[in-house]
Amino acid sequence: MLELYGHQFSSRLLLGTALYPSPAIMADAVKAARNEIVTVSLRRESAGGKTGGQFWSLIQSLGVRVLPNTAGCHSVKEAVTTAQMAREVFATNWLKLEVIGNHDTLQPDVFGLVEAARILSEDGFEVFPYTTDDLVVAERLLEAGCRLLMPWCAPIGSARGPQNVDALRSLRGHFPDVPLIVDAGIGRPSHAAEVMELGYDAVLLNTAVAKAGDPVAMAGAFAKAIEAGREAFLAGPLEPRDMAVPSTPVIGMAAFS
Repeated sequence: MLELYGHQFSSRLLLGTALYPSPAIMADAVKAARNEIVTVSLRRESAGGKTGGQFWSLIQSLGVRVLPNTAGCHSVKEAVTTAQMAREVFATNWLKLEVIGNHDTLQPDVFGLVEAARILSEDGFEVFPYTTDDLVVAERLLEAGCRLLMPWCAPIGSARGPQNVDALRSLRGHFPDVPLIVDAGIGRPSHAAEVMELGYDAVLLNTAVAKAGDPVAMAGAFAKAIEAGREAFLAGPLEPRDMAVPSTPVIGMAAFS
């Protein structure tokens, strides 16, 4: 089971709710993925007016836990204010914290992220910080009150997959007891399986499903890939070798002249 802030979940896939061709397709994708947590942007809920209310009702009907996010925030003040509003709208202390530092790469402003995480943790939020794969930043976030980490594997929406496997492996090794969720950059089910094979606890994605030719089928494919990656990690994958090793023993074989 996946445990996040004292709550247990059977699914290790967290799914975003933006960019889908329609709300109905989004709902079908969530069902196909069999996931139990979805991220929702306060900006979409607030700006949608009547449509936003209908969208929120649809989310509630899915019976999933909502993880509000501060998508689009570029400062500590903006992120904190958005978080406080989200808590009122969605009635939850859970928060995916984003403080964007670069407009092109959407890379987190790690300095602002740590500051905002500290403020929000002290205010009772249970923070899911979208961060880089930097070990020092990870340590600072944990010191700020975060009880899990959400490192990227590539820029948001890039679909590149893991760009620095060594860094992701290092994070897993340094924080063996901290839930680690890869967030951003996943493009294919094979990417998700790869990070799960490294021992990561879950994957959060949006664009790779929402913008697929068939979002519903892709959601199901990701669910299977994540399960396969987790099972492979627990089974103990064979590490790469520099030389060939025969699968059939040579010693003791009969020799024919």
